[in-house]
Amino acid sequence: MPDPAPRSPKAEQTRTAIAEAAMRLFRSEGYDRTTMRAIAREAGVSVGNAYYYFGSKEHLIQAFYDAIQADHAAAAEAALADERAFADRLRAVLLAWLEVARPHHAFAGQFFRNAADPSSPLSPFSAESAPAREASTAIFEQVVAGSDLKVAAGLRRELPGLLWLLQMGLVLFWVYDASPDQQRSRLLVERAVPVVDRLARLSRLPVVRGVVDDVVGLVGALRET
Repeated sequence: MPDPAPRSPKAEQTRTAIAEAAMRLFRSEGYDRTTMRAIAREAGVSVGNAYYYFGSKEHLIQAFYDAIQADHAAAAEAALADERAFADRLRAVLLAWLEVARPHHAFAGQFFRNAADPSSPLSPFSAESAPAREASTAIFEQVVAGSDLKVAAGLRRELPGLLWLLQMGLVLFWVYDASPDQQRSRLLVERAVPVVDRLARLSRLPVVRGVVDDVVGLVGALRET
């Protein structure tokens, strides 16, 4: 859904104020208990004005997704600047996401209860989440394109999407990670990345190339269905 609000400085300031007010209330009151009326009151705007910029609480969460994604893209760009090895690039990008998301861990579970519903617009696989999903996949395209990894053309084409799915698995683990500062999530990245790197490099061997082609074909068929 395109944003109906004009992008004048005043409009952008109001839009940001509403989004920030919503995040404060989501943290303190919980997502389910927070109403658009309460968000408008917290932001100092009318309820109608709040609905003008955001049609629902779900649209506010989409704005949050977009903001997190923008922060991750900036952090990833810095992390990728001096790395060429595929494993180092992938590790840097995944750890950058954990760092960007860290301040929001306390209330991430509230969002996840809604995002886990396949019919919810908050699902990372929904049409509404497509901009954030595509932006995230683009980061993994950079990870692959600027690396020393050499794989078959078909796998290279699908690899960014597969890496995005890997990140979704990390997100799920992170949501439930109760370890101090989510250290188990960081350990997961450190242990998983070398495995992914080895599997990707093994894909060039003739003995596994047929299996890789089958996997690529399966991914393509599922995407077209």
